[in-house]
Amino acid sequence: MKNDLQLKHELYAKCVDFVEDRYAKIQNQIYDIQESLSSETKSSAGDKYETGRAMLQLEREKAGQQLAEVEKLKATLSKIDVTKSSEIIGLGSVVFTTKANYFMAISAGQITVNSQLFFAISPNTPIGLLLMGKTFRDAIVFRDSKFVIESVG
Repeated sequence: MKNDLQLKHELYAKCVDFVEDRYAKIQNQIYDIQESLSSETKSSAGDKYETGRAMLQLEREKAGQQLAEVEKLKATLSKIDVTKSSEIIGLGSVVFTTKANYFMAISAGQITVNSQLFFAISPNTPIGLLLMGKTFRDAIVFRDSKFVIESVG
């Protein structure tokens, strides 16, 4: 379990895939909205046309905000060095506890590597904030459950 850099690399790669997948979906959504905007024809019911265009504009703004969020996730991932390990939990740490295993990176949900389940979490999440700065054998309490840190890599 100790300092498995290969494990960290695989977890990191899965987070990158998660971000790239979200990015591609949002790009496709923006493309579809652009297509709808350009193909929207002015009908005899002018108000209906204007309402439709306004709705599409709102959808495009929302997609733009989602794209900005994905860019933030990419920036966070770019700060992780998968070739280094630390005994103190920080960004990029692989953490084994008595309750669950975590990868401190971005909030990407559940990831399975080598039949082991990990939760990819952001350091800004409630559990992430509790884990940050902790080390081997430290204990935290989250939602009335006590966790003990078994390993940090």
